Amino acid sequence: MIEITGLTKKYGKFVALEDLNLTIDAGVVFGFVGANGAGKSTTFSILSTLLAPTSGQAFVNGVNVVENPAEARKYLGYMPDFFGVYDQLKVDEYLDFYGASYGLTHADRARLIPELLELVNLTDKRYAYVDLLSRGMKQRLCLARTLIHDPKVLILDEPASGLDPRARTEMRDILKHLKTMGKTILISSHILPELAEICDEIG
Repeated sequence: MIEITGLTKKYGKFVALEDLNLTIDAGVVFGFVGANGAGKSTTFSILSTLLAPTSGQAFVNGVNVVENPAEARKYLGYMPDFFGVYDQLKVDEYLDFYGASYGLTHADRARLIPELLELVNLTDKRYAYVDLLSRGMKQRLCLARTLIHDPKVLILDEPASGLDPRARTEMRDILKHLKTMGKTILISSHILPELAEICDEIG
């Protein structure tokens, strides 16, 4: 499902990522572990079509993410470490906006939004303003946004970053459920025990 060969990213003389080779089969939860600055986010940005590599290739579901980014995005759900929320939007309006951006019909969005909110335990916050949510709730909302177009592959960059113990547990439980749905998940962390419980493979 994910194939990376010789992936390298340089900024002048600075090497952010050097000759990464990685293969992840469909339905696998892969833990991408490394210290801050190791190149995890750089890899994720390239896979998510947001950053061009200096050299090497990356494929998602057989699609070259550099040569055909629009096609690759159909299969990808990307949750960055830091993400923005729109002030003055309610939770359901936020998801409706992203659903429309992916070309989902009004009927599909009306059906999907309650299902996604239930999945991430935010049903009771449907009409709350996004900017008033806690950090943990915003993380779960961002995950719901990532799932709005039902992607085959989820790329999650430090999804438990900055969360308290209870919120971390909630996030871990949601990821376990996504694993049972057959999603291919690439998840990064600099804390190995955080990933060990839910991952099939760790690198």
